[in-house]
Amino acid sequence: MKLFVLKRKMFTAGACLLLAAIMLGVVNHPAIVGAAATTRQLPIYCVQRDQKMLSISFDAAWGNEDTQQLIDILAKYDIKATFFVVGEWVDKYPESVKALHDAGHEVMNHSDDHAHFTKLSKEQMQANINACNDKIEAVTGVRPLLFRPPYGEYDDNVVLATRDLGMEPIQWDVDSLDWKDLSATDITKRVTSKVQAGSIVLFHNAAKHTPEALPGILECLLQEGYTFVPISQLILPQPYTMDHTGRQLPADPQ
Repeated sequence: MKLFVLKRKMFTAGACLLLAAIMLGVVNHPAIVGAAATTRQLPIYCVQRDQKMLSISFDAAWGNEDTQQLIDILAKYDIKATFFVVGEWVDKYPESVKALHDAGHEVMNHSDDHAHFTKLSKEQMQANINACNDKIEAVTGVRPLLFRPPYGEYDDNVVLATRDLGMEPIQWDVDSLDWKDLSATDITKRVTSKVQAGSIVLFHNAAKHTPEALPGILECLLQEGYTFVPISQLILPQPYTMDHTGRQLPADPQ
């Protein structure tokens, strides 16, 4: 999935409960429910929400040419987003990481070096995640609780290794495909036609037409009555279940 690498040379109730899980050393793995339920482990792709609420996210791995522009656009509409950053990006652009945090955006983990996690051992994965967490915490003072696997690649081992650290693995259900250098019009059509309540939208910083497309997308969705929140405010606290598509669901009251 994220060929963007090659192309470019290539907290809320939920957050508090996740933090409590870390401190207590307790990790709950959600059950997969539904007709097609299996024992497969899934990250969160989207969330069952009755309200018209969604999250927009940006992956930051290489370029930095438009980070401040994205901050300015989001500030204009008073919208907070979630930025998944690579540890090596933090090393190169600590001032941008601080600017994102100071503007009220979540800065979360996208690995330390954009490795293929499905090829790593559990110990290697967790060391990689913690190395990025350390770098983000050193700049922002906040330790990430969310992780997005590089390239969108995961298997059971990646998901379990992440949750065993007390973190939630996060995917997306709406891909802007901005990494393909789609036009601003095409990006806008893709996002606005696919968003639903509880969606997580994927963008990238340093994508060619995202700053051009973003204002129109935000205005359209605001007019449709959507509220934008960071991902930690969109996801549900433990206990919860998930369906076979990766949609997070409230736990069944028993």
